[in-house]
Amino acid sequence: MEFKWDILQFPERKNCKAYAAPFDVRLNNSNQATVVQPDFCVICDFSKLDHKGCNGAPDLIIEILSPGNTENEMKIKYDLYEENGVKEYWIVDTELQYVLIHSLKDGKYSGLKPIVNSDLINSRQFPDLKFLVGEIFE
Repeated sequence: MEFKWDILQFPERKNCKAYAAPFDVRLNNSNQATVVQPDFCVICDFSKLDHKGCNGAPDLIIEILSPGNTENEMKIKYDLYEENGVKEYWIVDTELQYVLIHSLKDGKYSGLKPIVNSDLINSRQFPDLKFLVGEIFE
């Protein structure tokens, strides 16, 4: 299965910009700079953008699971994104066709139940961003 939805089109309507990998996002992890390249990210604070990419937390990060990166996406990046204040973090499993959405509240992520093929995705960060999960998989 393949993730086919084009996140890059939506944010322009919200005075935000979306970027697809390869795009560097520089975050801090235990007082150490960490550079990640999310599959997709949306940035609404343009002061974070520079010639190297994004310096600070994007408003939304979407990571797509693939064999070999599941632990990285589910644990390491989850902790890093939460610590750095990424407001919303989606994990997309193209094989099992579900999406996990984690929203930041009081510095901690709270997650919704897994959103599956026939469910409607409704972003907390971008309430106008609504679509059926089945629409993003081929």
